[in-house]
Amino acid sequence: MLIKRPADIRESEITPEGLYLDRRKFIGTSGQAVIAAAGASLLGACDASAETQQKEELTPLEDVIGYNNFYEFGTGKDDPAKNAKNFRVRPWTVVVDGHVAKPATYNLEDLVRPMKIEERVYRMRCVEAWSMVIPWQGFALRDLINRVRPTSRAKYVSFTTLNDPQRMPGLRYPVLDWPYREGLRMDEAMHPLTILSTGLYGKSLLGQNGAPIRLVVPWKYGFKGIKSIVRISFVETQPQTSWNKSAPNEYGFYANVNPEVDHPRWSQARERRIGEWLRRPTLPYNGYADQVAGLYRGMDLRRNF
Repeated sequence: MLIKRPADIRESEITPEGLYLDRRKFIGTSGQAVIAAAGASLLGACDASAETQQKEELTPLEDVIGYNNFYEFGTGKDDPAKNAKNFRVRPWTVVVDGHVAKPATYNLEDLVRPMKIEERVYRMRCVEAWSMVIPWQGFALRDLINRVRPTSRAKYVSFTTLNDPQRMPGLRYPVLDWPYREGLRMDEAMHPLTILSTGLYGKSLLGQNGAPIRLVVPWKYGFKGIKSIVRISFVETQPQTSWNKSAPNEYGFYANVNPEVDHPRWSQARERRIGEWLRRPTLPYNGYADQVAGLYRGMDLRRNF
């Protein structure tokens, strides 16, 4: 499939792939220039996190920004890039509430400014059996959690996406019960691989990728990675999540990548990496089993899918 670059992205705004593949050179000599070019970027000073770098070819930027699932901007893969090109993300606030010692409504800049922004290169696997490798910029969710100090009653973290049909035309159609909601168990949220991302490929997120802030949980299917977050709530009981509520037999709360548990309408045993023709075997937990399998020790992973 030929995926064209969205018309609103000028060639001069795109970080050359060769520059990014030589990551040390990019961070050491070009990082500040890229950040400056991004204007009011939320990237901050990016450090490469050696713990999470993957020795795999990065998915081309034009695919990352042109082939998306973000139903708030339309259900077609190219709808988000077309319909989000004028998406306004200033001003933006994030409400943090629930069982926390320090509930607050943050301007996004105030929420992000104290955080350590790092580059995290993660494999991302969609439940539709396609995948990408993306260089994200973001900070560990646990850093925010530690900042707001959950109480002992907080067992889960719930997230909510912006619900504004004027800015997000897909919300005018009842595809899901809007607004979009997702959630994690507290230990999943505290895991060092779980991040809140404000950028990718060295630039601030575009609307189709979840601007200005989104969740990234690399061992789970992509629908767990809620985009354009406006609320983070700390709750005592397992929160309802949008796709699990819509089709519980197809989309489990946990959504861990498990090649042995098929979607009711297709196999999850193999996947197609965007940019490749042949399918490859799907890795348990998307290749992060060594880091995260212990979170689910003793659980029935077919029942808790």
